[in-house]
Amino acid sequence: MVVLHGAGSCKENHHDFARAAIGAELAAIAFDQRGHGESEGAMDGRVIDDVADMAALLRSRIGGSAAIALRGSSMGGYVALVSAAAVNAAAVVAICPASDEGLRRGLSSNRFTFDADRPALDRFLADHDVASAARELEVPVLLLHAEGDEQVPVEHSRELAALFRSPRSRLITIPGGHHRSIQHDAEMQAVSLRFIARELESG
Repeated sequence: MVVLHGAGSCKENHHDFARAAIGAELAAIAFDQRGHGESEGAMDGRVIDDVADMAALLRSRIGGSAAIALRGSSMGGYVALVSAAAVNAAAVVAICPASDEGLRRGLSSNRFTFDADRPALDRFLADHDVASAARELEVPVLLLHAEGDEQVPVEHSRELAALFRSPRSRLITIPGGHHRSIQHDAEMQAVSLRFIARELESG
């Protein structure tokens, strides 16, 4: 699976999940998106291309026809949903996924600290509506959202969950918590891994 971090985060913040994936005999790759961590250059309109490159790299290591899942948190959850069709993902896990509108507001208000080509990234966000992507997705999606999320309201995931086509998609909301609590919760990581393993096996 390809693991996608949130705005202002980095790949190291998801190493615990990547290690759990390897323990479950699932190959995983976490990378710094443009403008983050050790990646060079500003984040721009090549978001989906970068996810596709990581998916291709992973497939090259484990077999060219291998099924791929995407797992992302916050902005990474948004990216996972809007890029799933392009990379032919077999399953998606999105944790407290951000909305395109919320990301655009954060970008315009200079709330984000990562390096961004703001005009290019704003165009990308305007052109990739997460609700439209959710409506078109055929693959199973697992949404996880903390009801105490102070950045992305849980209602956003409830609205997205109503749009998914696959009957195997599901939404799990967790009482309390905060925007980053679920991504490091061992029980929810196990739920995510079981979901991904089941869908990759059935695919």
